[in-house]
Amino acid sequence: MDMLTHKQIWAAIDELAESASMSASGLARNSGLDPTSFNPSKRFTSEGRERWPSTESIAKILKATGTSISDFMDMVETEHGSTDFPTGSYQQTAAQNSVPLIGFAQAGVGGFFDDGGFPVGQGWEEISPPTGASENAYALKVSGDSMMPLYREGDIIIVDPTAQVRKGDRVVAKTREGEVFAKTLERKTSKVIELLSLNPEHDTLKFAPDDLEWLARIIWASQ
Repeated sequence: MDMLTHKQIWAAIDELAESASMSASGLARNSGLDPTSFNPSKRFTSEGRERWPSTESIAKILKATGTSISDFMDMVETEHGSTDFPTGSYQQTAAQNSVPLIGFAQAGVGGFFDDGGFPVGQGWEEISPPTGASENAYALKVSGDSMMPLYREGDIIIVDPTAQVRKGDRVVAKTREGEVFAKTLERKTSKVIELLSLNPEHDTLKFAPDDLEWLARIIWASQ
């Protein structure tokens, strides 16, 4: 076969997880790895460069599933030349030129995102993104008044889970309890994440990093 590609290797890992009736996170966990090791957000750096799985992690998932290296390579070869993206995760293609649109009510319900902050499944309503939106971006429709006066109910914001987040960035966060909200990142350390409310009538929130399921930067808003 030709030289292995980044997409082939990750697609084979997704196929191995599916064949074992597990998610990519479940496969990592059952192999003694960090559960987020194979998340879509871990497959690229914050600058967009390709991140490859280590040979050690591949060896561990093969051992955990009882899969031989030759069988795994068959999965890789099956994916050769494929234009499909990893099973279960949404990715935008240049041909589609669209991103999934999700309501805040849906965003707070379990099963709509993986633990890297990426939409999962199919059948989303889609919209055309602004120029420059990455293939990882998706849109959220604002509901409620906690984001006023900056964002009003019905506004559309576009979020990129792979974009680097810095102090002062407007972000969307989801807690472990399922609450989803938009805030401004005030402070982020190894011990605390402080989120400043856009609406002065709402308090600033502080979380331990483990209290948040994910945090993603807002890159555009329909204003």
